Amino acid sequence: MAKDYEITRAYHELIELLSTFDDEFMVGDNNVADDEQLVVMGYKWIFSILQVAMDVYLWGDSAAPRFVDIVGPYKKWGGDNTDAYYQFAPVDPARTYKVTGTAGDAVYFSLTVYGGPNDGHYTTRIVGTVNNRELELGPNGEFEFLMGPEKPADYDGVFMEINGDAVHAITRDYLVDAKTQKRVAWKMEASDRPATYRESDADAARRFGAVMTWLKDQAMMIPIPVGQQDEVDEERNLGHKANPDSNQFDDPYPVPEDNFGWSAGDAAYAFGKWDLAPDEALIIEGTSPECAFWSLNPWSPFLHCFNYDYERITINHGRAVLNDDGSFTIVLAHEQPDHPNGLSLQGNRRGFLCFRWFLPERVPDPITTKVVKLADLADLADL
Repeated sequence: MAKDYEITRAYHELIELLSTFDDEFMVGDNNVADDEQLVVMGYKWIFSILQVAMDVYLWGDSAAPRFVDIVGPYKKWGGDNTDAYYQFAPVDPARTYKVTGTAGDAVYFSLTVYGGPNDGHYTTRIVGTVNNRELELGPNGEFEFLMGPEKPADYDGVFMEINGDAVHAITRDYLVDAKTQKRVAWKMEASDRPATYRESDADAARRFGAVMTWLKDQAMMIPIPVGQQDEVDEERNLGHKANPDSNQFDDPYPVPEDNFGWSAGDAAYAFGKWDLAPDEALIIEGTSPECAFWSLNPWSPFLHCFNYDYERITINHGRAVLNDDGSFTIVLAHEQPDHPNGLSLQGNRRGFLCFRWFLPERVPDPITTKVVKLADLADLADL
């Protein structure tokens, strides 16, 4: 008689779970079944998060960590963007890690360690962050630092203490032009790596369980009706008041140490939403404090960027044309408007907006918006 493996049961549970994943966006209270583009996004989103869950929870090994991409053109989920590479590696707070790399063309890069459960649920706090301004770069952009439970007595370089419930490390590389510029090359090595590796049925089943937990948590948030962004922000404990109105932004805020998800600890954010008829445009105006990087990204109700291989759908500080006084004016419409900072929403009527600033010298000022008719754009003197 064949042995009854735990991983066999876990596998069949995963298949059953995936068979129900389109319920929410096809027939649930928040369904998008009448929007062809969003239906297609929904099915692709299922396999994006499955791929990420497998890479992160099924394959990750804190004794022999390997950074894996968790967002990109073919991994759209969780608030991705066009300007950055994000990588993930598991960590063990009992180990010391040597992190090395080369900076490439990144204007900002960092590694953030998160603490919390290690069962597939999102982490709940930021343990620590090291960014490029804290590192000494070599002639070719080389850098290194250590992180672990205690700084070695003979080490005088940058050190990040990780302790208690530290479970994950996530890197961020931000570039002005991610399509043509060189990303950061990251590597991490653990102390006391075992000489051999053997995987048990129980541990593999536990990993499958973490995959399913993470998938369930993602599915609970998606798709988000545009009018419920304030509820999402409250769940994430972001510590700010969300604006319930469409075509506006809530006030910018710095990320607190205790938060839901994988936010950056040295960033500020402002969230908004749009709801535009095909003959309307949204004008976004504001200023930015001195910072390493800022950008604006429109997101779908599945919290990901649209296809950025064709029209321009996002903009950052290095690509924006500023006004004479240093302020910015950005124009969003269903089709890309004829404006230096015009962005295409690719025919999507509703969605979310994310402004982010890395290493800002202060909390940014509020962003102002107004809705205009496309026919009136050319007549607006302030454009």
